[in-house]
Amino acid sequence: MKKTMLVLMTTVLALTLAACGSKNDANSGGAEGASLSGSILAAGSTAMQPLVEQVSQKFMAESEYSGVTVQVQGGGSGTGLTQVSEGQADIGNSDIFAGEKFTDADADKGKELIDHQVAVVAMATVVNKNIAIDDLSKQQLVDIFTGKVTNWSEVGGADEKIVIVNRPSSSGTRKTFEKYGLGTKSEDLPGNIQEDSSGTVKKLVGETPGAIGYLALSYLDDSVKTLKLDGVEATPDNVKTGEYPIWAYQHMYTKGEPNEVVKAFLDYMVSDDIQKTDVTDLGYISINDMQVTRDEAGTITKK
Repeated sequence: MKKTMLVLMTTVLALTLAACGSKNDANSGGAEGASLSGSILAAGSTAMQPLVEQVSQKFMAESEYSGVTVQVQGGGSGTGLTQVSEGQADIGNSDIFAGEKFTDADADKGKELIDHQVAVVAMATVVNKNIAIDDLSKQQLVDIFTGKVTNWSEVGGADEKIVIVNRPSSSGTRKTFEKYGLGTKSEDLPGNIQEDSSGTVKKLVGETPGAIGYLALSYLDDSVKTLKLDGVEATPDNVKTGEYPIWAYQHMYTKGEPNEVVKAFLDYMVSDDIQKTDVTDLGYISINDMQVTRDEAGTITKK
């Protein structure tokens, strides 16, 4: 009887210890697998803003990232690159390569930044819906944005003054449009309207008689008319093949290697789910669907 009781007590003790061990292991595992926590500030390109805002909301809704707060601000690509370089933002959203912003004496600032390409954005020329033309050649576009042509009748339209809605010099959208659409810098002409926000540009073009501007495809709707360039439509398919030229990578720059929280967000941005849904649904082009690549000098190469 004593022997039996001893065996029973030993068994109970073993089971109790095992249960405690399992509980400790579970607690330990929970600590290791705890969700990330922290905050991220992503600032810069307004062309990127709709994408980054939507993806950030999905990211924060994921249980493993529920402890992370992502704040998204506009201000233009130049502002985003400056803020990330100076440590004021964790991510600098940009339509341009950092080397296009930081030149000459500031070149070292650009070298500190690491490029994370998350999508492609295309820019289209847009006009007020009452403009009776559908297509402009590159030369006609240059003549309009440099002030050589000031009336729509000079390019096949009605006798109506052209009103240019341009972007500020810090805008990555403007730099992309100038580099790949015009091949030259546009002019800040008297009477031009200058706006930083893509949403405001769309509103002004839609409401201003004779207006012309340019927008990322993600902003296009029936409030404005989209023009062809040399007969080529601004469509994702034409961008993917390199047939339509006005496009740029969507860069998310970090100063040095990103920390764990920022890296998780960047990885989420290029995940298959985001690339196949949010990127394409919002009018951007998945980085994985491009059939060509473009370097900082603008040279296009088939993949």
